[in-house]
Amino acid sequence: MLNNKKSLRTDLSLFFISIIWALNFTVVKASLTEIDPYSFNAIRFLLAASFIWIIVFYRNAFFKIRKKDWLPLIGMGLAGNLLYQILFIFGINLSLAANAAILLGTIPIWVALTSHLFSIEFMNRLKTIGVILGFGGLALIIMTGAEPISFGSDSFRGDILLIIAAVVWALFTIFSKPFLTNYTPLQFSAIMTSMGALSLLILAIPFVHTTDWGSVSAAAYGGTLYSGLLSIGLAYIIWNNGLKNVGTVRTATYQNIVPVMGLFFGIILLGESLEFWQYIGSAIVFAGIIFTRYGSKTYTRIPPLRR
Repeated sequence: MLNNKKSLRTDLSLFFISIIWALNFTVVKASLTEIDPYSFNAIRFLLAASFIWIIVFYRNAFFKIRKKDWLPLIGMGLAGNLLYQILFIFGINLSLAANAAILLGTIPIWVALTSHLFSIEFMNRLKTIGVILGFGGLALIIMTGAEPISFGSDSFRGDILLIIAAVVWALFTIFSKPFLTNYTPLQFSAIMTSMGALSLLILAIPFVHTTDWGSVSAAAYGGTLYSGLLSIGLAYIIWNNGLKNVGTVRTATYQNIVPVMGLFFGIILLGESLEFWQYIGSAIVFAGIIFTRYGSKTYTRIPPLRR
């Protein structure tokens, strides 16, 4: 019963963070019109790292990184933060919103495939159906909208960057799990966001002058706070907690909710309307979540860290 309650809390927290991410697309797009991408990324990661370290201090959850973990953690930090964030920010900047939603929505597919390929988390029939339903519903939402997905030449580079970003995040997700046997989700999040903040800050220094900071609006600064504290800081902790408690595939499947919730936010906040098949697609996505959530247990093997 206790494990069931813990699992339910994990699922609810993952659902909550998917809502945060759904709003983050709009927040990032708006903020990037006033702040250069390099500075924006650096600031939001500094905020995220500060937020997580405050929690570490408050909970007295101090830790020491083992010597043999330093190199693997640095590699993970550079891949999951520096590389992914560059691909993410510039991909969204160059691509269409519809393209970004569906391409980043393939993350659960890449997680499932790479997890199976590396013999980390094997898929059973029900979880395979759940992943396929989630992606299929997502594709239906995008393809049947008023502005269906377009791979025109103007956004092609952005599309390629987003596909690579999805693969990088999938690999980062499945290879994060081994570290969660020695570090809590909070501790691992502190390590990763700190590495991200440092590397992105160094990268941003030559570009700080390209932004007219005096003319940046309160809304843009607010967007940076939202993206840093919630979509990275809080999300990192919840995401890593999901990896530890319910597995990589089940955690990653919640990524499919993001574009679905984005559509509903459009209805609520912007007065937009869904097409009939978009409602069907939304239902299919949630059906995929249920299949993945209640599918029979998979065999999971945590790969050992290289010594």
